[in-house]
Amino acid sequence: VQLQASGGGLVQAGGSLRLSCAASGRTFTTNNMAWFRQAPGKEREFVAVISWSGGSIYYADSVKGRFTISRDNAKNTVYLQMNSAKPEDTAVYYCAANRYTSRPQLVAEYDYWGQGTQVTVSS
Repeated sequence: VQLQASGGGLVQAGGSLRLSCAASGRTFTTNNMAWFRQAPGKEREFVAVISWSGGSIYYADSVKGRFTISRDNAKNTVYLQMNSAKPEDTAVYYCAANRYTSRPQLVAEYDYWGQGTQVTVSS
């Protein structure tokens, strides 16, 4: 499976941005698709995850109510709508996928990773 993330850029605090991640290859293995982020000098952290049907969605507390994860299975694409952006959201955002996990917040649970897209929120 190959994951291609896009949509990053510079946004002012309070603004919005939408990230996309397109999957190709053996997409039947991408039951769970997630977003993680990594700020300079920090560990990669969980942002959000969505199941194949969209029936299970989880968010990190830091983004709950501001970010929305969604997916279009016909396009093999997952999205992250970022609203009310804050400077602390500045990071490289990575999409990730796996087949099954009971611990979707853990980096080690994911088999496939995209290359990352930079998001910078200015104050």
